[in-house]
Amino acid sequence: MELLERHDTNGIAHLRMNAPGKLNALSDEMLAAFQAQIDALQDDRETRVVVISGSGKAFCAGHDLKQMQAGRQAEDGGAAYFKDLFTRCASVMTGLTRLPQPVIAQVHGIATAAGCQMVASCDMAVAAEGTRFGVNGVNIGLFCSTPMVALSRNVPRKKAFEMLTTGQFVDAAQAEQMGLINRVVPPEALESETQTLAETVAGKLTAAVKIGKSAFYDQMGMDLDAAYGFTGDVMVENMLWRDTEEGISAFLEKRKPDWS
Repeated sequence: MELLERHDTNGIAHLRMNAPGKLNALSDEMLAAFQAQIDALQDDRETRVVVISGSGKAFCAGHDLKQMQAGRQAEDGGAAYFKDLFTRCASVMTGLTRLPQPVIAQVHGIATAAGCQMVASCDMAVAAEGTRFGVNGVNIGLFCSTPMVALSRNVPRKKAFEMLTTGQFVDAAQAEQMGLINRVVPPEALESETQTLAETVAGKLTAAVKIGKSAFYDQMGMDLDAAYGFTGDVMVENMLWRDTEEGISAFLEKRKPDWS
């Protein structure tokens, strides 16, 4: 049994966490499986969109707490293990953001702690009605400091802080309102609605989406003038492509572009 199953259809890579008995916890092994897929996808020119989902009754319940407790048995009380664990987890989360392909989370059940971090780290997210989201480590005495990084870059500051300090869950409707997810759909439509979104994005000019995703995240850390200067250069590069010229010509001539 693979911990992280992958199947590809029409340029869309589907990654499904497959540890339902552990609510798809991000164990050492699961993180390694994700890192391997991220590394492979970096140079995958056939894949245009990535979809992440979870098997069983939950998307992801966060880190494997039993594994973390076992890490305490080291002479240093687990300090080296924990540092390495959170570094590896950060590599996976930032890796999703840095992939050239847009990444969509297909969420159901619960997405808690590092599981909520993963949703926030994806470029888009579709959730089933009834899904709950939380950064609830504070309930067991562990503030979700690393999940906070992705969460606070998705939702308003005060909402993020409330979630982090109360440990309370928000439902899918609240998550959509806050900007953590893109849309809420009936559970029976979750897979089809996510697939439709993925296919829509996959149908665009791949190179344009790739350069656009990279620029999207790069400009966020800049001040206004620097962001306009940077993205202006990106648009110049984009405009000089043959496929972009073809896309504009096709629009003006009311025909489909030939991007073959």
